[in-house]
Amino acid sequence: MPKITDEHIKQINELLMQNPDWNRSKLSIELCKKWGWESSIGQLKDIRCRALLSKLDRTGQIKLPAPQNITRQIGGGADKVKLIEYCTDQIETSLCNLTPLIIEIVKSKEELETFKSYIAQFHYLGYDRSIGENMKYMIKSQAGIPLACMMYSSAAWKCKPRDEFIGWSSSEREKGLHYVANNVRNLIFPWVHVPHLASHTLAAISRRISFDWKAKYGHCIFLLETFVEKRRFRGICYNAAGWINVGETTGRGRNSVSGRATLPIKDIWLYPLKSNFRSKIK
Repeated sequence: MPKITDEHIKQINELLMQNPDWNRSKLSIELCKKWGWESSIGQLKDIRCRALLSKLDRTGQIKLPAPQNITRQIGGGADKVKLIEYCTDQIETSLCNLTPLIIEIVKSKEELETFKSYIAQFHYLGYDRSIGENMKYMIKSQAGIPLACMMYSSAAWKCKPRDEFIGWSSSEREKGLHYVANNVRNLIFPWVHVPHLASHTLAAISRRISFDWKAKYGHCIFLLETFVEKRRFRGICYNAAGWINVGETTGRGRNSVSGRATLPIKDIWLYPLKSNFRSKIK
């Protein structure tokens, strides 16, 4: 995004005065459209814009509406996400200035609130309640500055390229699926610009996740998977961290009845944690 000028700030304040009912998300989307802030494939950079707006609000250059609480209905209950204001000062440095990283498992209520707020505000998929076994990590610099967060959850029930790569039968999959974990959220905060941070973090978590999983659930993990939306990302950090691209999804989804692709196509990446992982999960 270009450097913010006095004219940019004037336009923001004018929009806030003219549209007092707008929330922060609506404001950032409209500003991206107005200023042409989008990626090479036409995606609005509204998450990065929101981070910028928070900084301008914090320094007194604009006055944003109060952050809203998000309530998402899932099944018969409600998962409430309290939006928290964070320091979004730009972090532009080399990885060696931040390492060794601090990687913490999210455990307490306060840590979970913080984690959920980061994901809800800055991940394009938002926060969704994790069903079943899962592991949430906060990643910080050696000085304790938050840089990223990741969530691993239960594996996809069926995935033809993955299942063919493993070589298991339907009955073997049913028995062994709990040995596979899905990296469902991978978020480097939009104000953090550190080359190789994402791949370094993936590799660091891959070295410890099986131990963490066993400590929490009583069994190890032998294979990791993730699904990367092709129209948004190229999966560079997964490739750099040694993950294997085994194919792509059909776009039909688990509950499709039409047989047509209605969901975004995703690349399927796998990371074996043991060389003999196949014998462990069959």
